[in-house]
Amino acid sequence: MRIKATLDRIPGGMMVVPLLLAATINTLFPDLLRIGGFTEALFVNSSSALIALFLLIAGTQINLRTAGTSVKKGVTLLTYKWVLGALVGLLGFWLADSNGLFLGMAPLAIIAAMTNSNGGLYIALAGQYGKEEDKAAYPFLALSDGPFLTMVALSIFGTMGFANGMFSPTSFIAVLLPLIVGVVLGNLDSEMKDFLSKGSDKLVPFFAFSLGMGINFTAIIQGGLSGVLLGVITVVLTGGGGYLIFKWIGWNPIVGASEGSTAGNAVGTPVAIVAANASFGVHAELATVQIAASVVTTAILLPIFIGFLSKHLDKKGGVAKYNE
Repeated sequence: MRIKATLDRIPGGMMVVPLLLAATINTLFPDLLRIGGFTEALFVNSSSALIALFLLIAGTQINLRTAGTSVKKGVTLLTYKWVLGALVGLLGFWLADSNGLFLGMAPLAIIAAMTNSNGGLYIALAGQYGKEEDKAAYPFLALSDGPFLTMVALSIFGTMGFANGMFSPTSFIAVLLPLIVGVVLGNLDSEMKDFLSKGSDKLVPFFAFSLGMGINFTAIIQGGLSGVLLGVITVVLTGGGGYLIFKWIGWNPIVGASEGSTAGNAVGTPVAIVAANASFGVHAELATVQIAASVVTTAILLPIFIGFLSKHLDKKGGVAKYNE
């Protein structure tokens, strides 16, 4: 039985399939795995610890010494995606209905989904359409992994009166510290960076399953269509925005559009946000399933969108002129 090969063929499969499987178990047989001991510790209560470890490992892959054009491209991609996602999230807070939702979407989900990008998908698309300096921009994009930039946006909106308030400094540091430790370790010792990088992917299905054990299937039904809408918005706005910005600067616009996705690990962002500020807990479950739906939607839609943009660009000389 080729379980891994099957999961690899499903967009975001390593994250989404375990999450949905656990949500199904939690909905139909909620006490099945809540039997104490190692079983409950791993399959039900492990998400916070595993996400923290994932963030630490992600931090080791951020090379602070990278310079040149790759820095400019990476910082540009990171900045515009965060600004755009934060602005749409702010719009969501501003126009939210009595349930605190905007077009059925939780503003927390909007910010988390639109500011996080699928690094593997970016590397694949940048490798196909771009050049080495485009792929080398990826370490800066890793700064968007996890809850940090989402927390920054929510803190700003808290001071503006839109969100539920600021995060306490201690809570903010408590969530961010694993990432900082990873950055320090990875930049001090390249061997430690290589050693830790081998474990990150293995954590994903396990913390995804644990997250799923906190989700009721009715929430997936409620969040599914709005999650798909969130994915479409992410592709069109952040992918299209990246295309236009890179084209305006004179860089390969296809590489800019390659950021128009939602990262699989963004599914863990609502849990981290609630850990720092419990007032966001009211929409955490809904936000989680909407982000999961966005992960799948963007993984399917973005390559199609890129193909369309590439054909459009071919009429004007193609991407070759940007890769000279």
